[in-house]
Amino acid sequence: MNDENQKNNPKNNLNRKIILNLLYLFASIAILVVIIFLSGRFDEQSKPKKTFADLITEIRSGKVSEIQVADSKDKLNVKVYKDEKKDRNNTELVVFPNISTEQKSTVLENINNALGDKKLEIGNEEGKIIYSEQPKPWYADFFGNWLVQNLFILLIILGAGAYLIRRISDTNNRTISFGNSRAKMYDEANQNDKITFADVAGNEEAKQELNEVVDFLKRPEEYVKMGAKIPRGVLLIGSPGNGKTLMAKAIAGEASVPFLYVSGSEFVEMFVGVGAGRVRDLFKRAKKKNPCVIFIDEIDAVGRQRGAGLGGGNDEREQTLNQILVEMDGFEPNTYVIVIAATNRPDVLDPALLRPGRFDRQVTVTPPDKLEREQILKVHAKNKKLAKDIDLSLIAKRTAGFSGADLMNLLNEAAILTVREKKPEISNEILREAIEKVILGPSLKSKVITEEQKKLTAYHEAGHALVQTVLPGANKVQKITIIPRGRAAGYTFADSGDTDPITRRKSEFFADISSLFGGYVVEEVVFGEVSTGASNDLAKATEIARNMVTKYGMSGLGPISFEENKGLTFLGKDMAEGKHYSEDSARQIDLEVSKILDICYRSCKAIVLKYRSELDKIANTLVEKEILEYEEFSELVKDIINSGSLIEA
Repeated sequence: MNDENQKNNPKNNLNRKIILNLLYLFASIAILVVIIFLSGRFDEQSKPKKTFADLITEIRSGKVSEIQVADSKDKLNVKVYKDEKKDRNNTELVVFPNISTEQKSTVLENINNALGDKKLEIGNEEGKIIYSEQPKPWYADFFGNWLVQNLFILLIILGAGAYLIRRISDTNNRTISFGNSRAKMYDEANQNDKITFADVAGNEEAKQELNEVVDFLKRPEEYVKMGAKIPRGVLLIGSPGNGKTLMAKAIAGEASVPFLYVSGSEFVEMFVGVGAGRVRDLFKRAKKKNPCVIFIDEIDAVGRQRGAGLGGGNDEREQTLNQILVEMDGFEPNTYVIVIAATNRPDVLDPALLRPGRFDRQVTVTPPDKLEREQILKVHAKNKKLAKDIDLSLIAKRTAGFSGADLMNLLNEAAILTVREKKPEISNEILREAIEKVILGPSLKSKVITEEQKKLTAYHEAGHALVQTVLPGANKVQKITIIPRGRAAGYTFADSGDTDPITRRKSEFFADISSLFGGYVVEEVVFGEVSTGASNDLAKATEIARNMVTKYGMSGLGPISFEENKGLTFLGKDMAEGKHYSEDSARQIDLEVSKILDICYRSCKAIVLKYRSELDKIANTLVEKEILEYEEFSELVKDIINSGSLIEA
């Protein structure tokens, strides 16, 4: 049985393969050497043999043009005339042996002794023979030695063998290591830019939850003595850009323990079983480094619900997920390895992955509110040259809905605009421009706009601003512009005030819809017809009204939700089952949506007709200046604000 196991051992198979390849190599080289040797012998045997006596005969007959002693001193290169004309340009080379190497006399003396009374006449003149001796190089004796020649051949063979062994080993190592984890190690040795919780602004509750994990990694023995069990897995949930990955890096920086980080997509390959092998290798590395943190980013790439979607039960992703489930729930009690994962799609994860014992905790990384946005801006503004009069709290107020990544991009865009305009520091104007650029895109200042189009856009945006000012539940205007930006001909910028609402009331939705109708109604009242500029406003208004009816129960149909299952198969959910209500209910939903839209339309039209003079004032000022900031707009509508005649939607 042991012999059979050794025979099937991949390592033994690899050694046998290397030895067999070496034998093939040496056999090939030996055959090549024999062929070269025999070909040389055949060449020598095929040449006509010449003697020293033949050379003397050729000299006496006057056929020799030139004699050159080779550097090896064992042969003479002789040029012989091809015909009777004795033209030095018409000669052929003949090799003769040099017998002077066996005697003490020189080559010239030996030739003259053989000629007798007729001595060799040397020179370039006609009838004389050109005689020269080629000096022997210093390495000729060394490499001419038989032992050295054979040793040199042996070194070439050994070098070729070593090169082949290395190539074979590299190929097999790459094949064997294909199933190894691609996780990168982050520890004290390579913490060039260490990140801690101090570098993560906002999400104080999430940081408090994760601080317990950090404390366990610093003092695991105390928790074990108390009988406490730290969560084996922590799942970070949140929208893209809110700082899930940054939070995981902060855990590694705070705990000062080895930190293995890998993306969920790196487990999946085209070969079956590779993902599971990489999971095994990842946890094996982590156990050797314990206490240790494993961070799996975008775990939904391998953690989707099993039994649904393409690929069936033998899907490579499902095998990888099965291995993750086994590894997470198979830890020994004294193995201090914590798995942290991040995803923005928790709804597609397999339920077995979320149960206690695997990912015990789910920490939601929420979008920042106004105070947190200000803290994030301060963090990213550390290396920026900001003007002294910049108030980051105002920037935070204008950036409702921005994630941490959006705020970082905002300051970066502001820095780029500052350099482009050759300004010494980032000003308030540049920051405002950067906010609008992030939201809508760059301004199209070079675009040619007719006066009629400018007037239409001005009245459209003035209608939005007027309704938002009159309705107390609407967001308040901060800036109006009719300069085209991105796909928008104009834009009215508003915010919700000093706080970001967590929940919203029915009256606030009515105010939002009425404000969206502002441009549409103004075009109808002032110009007698509407344009395509209100299409996006109508789409948003209809969506809000439909959500009020189908999701929030804010209609005459009562407290009922008609929300549909919109899951998709390839995201790990069953196919959508269609509508969960009858055709009669659908008709009633449409009627309620129309009723809400009609109420808001009438409310908006009443406001526009009542404050027509203020509308004209705002629109004319916009045509003239193209941009109205908060201070200028407030001055135009101060009579409305001071009169206290604000009305409910």
